[in-house]
Amino acid sequence: MTGPEHYLEAERLLQQMSWEADNGQTYYTEESGPDLTAAQVHATLALTAASAYPAVRDHWAANDSGTPRDWAQVVS
Repeated sequence: MTGPEHYLEAERLLQQMSWEADNGQTYYTEESGPDLTAAQVHATLALTAASAYPAVRDHWAANDSGTPRDWAQVVS
């Protein structure tokens, strides 16, 4: 998966989790535990990819894979 794909997967997992509101606070229900863990992993991998991208881009500039466009689509 690319960084943008990890980001989108984290968003998807968070959106499908079971959330409840109590006294103005929102929290996930117990059955959402595995999805929350997976979402955290995907979010961490997306952050890592976004952080590393400038160094990778500078090293492989001639082989630009379109990553900036991918990130722009994800965050817009």
